[in-house]
Amino acid sequence: MSDIVILFSGQGAQKVGMAKDFFETSPTARALAQKADEALGYSLTDIMFDGPDEELTKTSRCQPALYLHGLITLALLKERVPALNPVAAAGLSLGEFTAHAAAGTFSFEDGLKIVANRGAFMEEACLATQGSMAALIGGEEEQVRALAAEADVDVANLNAPGQIVLSGTLEGIDAAIAKAKDFGIRRAIKLNVAGAYHSRLMKSAQDKLALELASLQVNAPAIPVVANFTAGVVPTADEIRKTLEQQVTGSVRWTESIRTLIGMGHRNFIELGPGKVIAGLVAKIDKDVTVHSVEDLPSLEAATETLS
Repeated sequence: MSDIVILFSGQGAQKVGMAKDFFETSPTARALAQKADEALGYSLTDIMFDGPDEELTKTSRCQPALYLHGLITLALLKERVPALNPVAAAGLSLGEFTAHAAAGTFSFEDGLKIVANRGAFMEEACLATQGSMAALIGGEEEQVRALAAEADVDVANLNAPGQIVLSGTLEGIDAAIAKAKDFGIRRAIKLNVAGAYHSRLMKSAQDKLALELASLQVNAPAIPVVANFTAGVVPTADEIRKTLEQQVTGSVRWTESIRTLIGMGHRNFIELGPGKVIAGLVAKIDKDVTVHSVEDLPSLEAATETLS
């Protein structure tokens, strides 16, 4: 199984202790971690390994942490399975940046700095606004969009059939939750988040990120990368910059992104990141595809055995 699609985790997947066993057992992991700490000017790895949880959960910390974790995991998997041949990549929100780094769109350090800035800009936007998010379970997209329009909030994530997330002002999200059943939605759950990600409330973060992306050295990806914003492959530097910018306030079209990859003929996926969130979503999108989740040494060894 050499031809495989690599998928990278998004914000929310982080957990204290992430990548610690890799660091303790692998010179490759230690080298990447050291490079990250030097590039950022502080010890990201201390926060990843030891927390505290409220520090790692900060948008400015968890985004570079997940980026580093994903790329360490990929490097270790490639060491163990030399025949591994990623043929395409995608990532959930923040994970799209990790996917581009894995595809060689930009360097490890450049990507890390952009991600750290993106996290800081989004954190600033959260503090400057009063926003929230809600997960809607069991509704059709058309119904959810009608509810979003009624409550004046945005569709943030189309994660899987029957699992869509709304984002916007506190008042708007509360209104959407109160009216959800009227729109045929089974459950509406308010999320424990710092702000309204992937909504118009992130506009200040998007504008700041656009300036950073304008000066980023962007190469043609070595493998196709599917963008969240368009759910299509982005081959040129201009398209890559634009979709990474638009993604901050735009919808994460994850269901369509996975269907795009399946439509390209891909059936085997690896999730690189803490937890098994992506594997769960992909199973809801198409139960016939295979997803291996790799987050720590035991899951790395299991994947190595399966893929070798």
